[in-house]
Amino acid sequence: MLRQTRFALAFAASLLAAGASAQAPKPTPAPGKKPAPKSAAAAPRPVPTPETRAVDILKASCAKLAAAGSMSFTALGAYEVPSLWGPPLIYGRIYEVALQRPDKIAVITVGDGPRTEFYDDGKVMMSFHPAENLVAVTDAPKTIDGALEKLFAESGTYFPFTDQIVKDPWGDIASALTGAFYVSESNLVGGVTTDVIAYESNGVFIQMWIGKDDKLPYMSRAMFVDDPLQLRHSVQFTNWKLEPPLGPEKFTTTKAANADKIPFNHPKMKSDVPAPEKAGTAKKPAAKSKPTPRPQ
Repeated sequence: MLRQTRFALAFAASLLAAGASAQAPKPTPAPGKKPAPKSAAAAPRPVPTPETRAVDILKASCAKLAAAGSMSFTALGAYEVPSLWGPPLIYGRIYEVALQRPDKIAVITVGDGPRTEFYDDGKVMMSFHPAENLVAVTDAPKTIDGALEKLFAESGTYFPFTDQIVKDPWGDIASALTGAFYVSESNLVGGVTTDVIAYESNGVFIQMWIGKDDKLPYMSRAMFVDDPLQLRHSVQFTNWKLEPPLGPEKFTTTKAANADKIPFNHPKMKSDVPAPEKAGTAKKPAAKSKPTPRPQ
């Protein structure tokens, strides 16, 4: 709940680095030396038009995912962030995902950081943090897409597999698709024969490994086109199950019943988060006080 989106975090860091570089003073040429002539403008980056073969493979994968009434899978997300020395470090998270359309989803997250559990049973959505015994609960939208949007808007949480679980994956990609091409056939991921394609949509360049026979995604790597640090973000998929039987108990947890309640809040609003309300205690009215000025 209080973690920033993986892609946005790396992208924001890269923008900060770019801003610092832009503010650095320009070197003054030594006396008597003429400044070096400006080099010719760099050639524009080639962006291929969408190749039919690549588009057909991507559309088939999107259609396979969109048609599933329920699914479960494991996703290993990895993302780069700049180190203090400059070269990037890599961090990872493992996501155990289950969903049932149109309105139920569960995501258990472990890895580099504390365990978190997100549930949406179609009525309420909750973010549970077992180690801290904290839980945030709010009303659930009517769809999984709506829940993902609300989760990001209210808590800054983004899952790297969002493109694979929305209602219309191809529609989201096609609306901003600027190029696509076929790369090769590969057995790199899990020994599965995949078609490797690359495409660019909404300012993000993505390379994807898609099962040649089952049309399921097995790995993707993404990079913001305008990121000056060229940081990469990847997600690898395993344990795919389409149409598994999922009972209602999959999308909630009784462990959160005695957890301390906190509101859903975005990280930028953390100064507004009140102290956790202990389970089973009455909430005291807040004392009146003058507002504290905040830097703008």
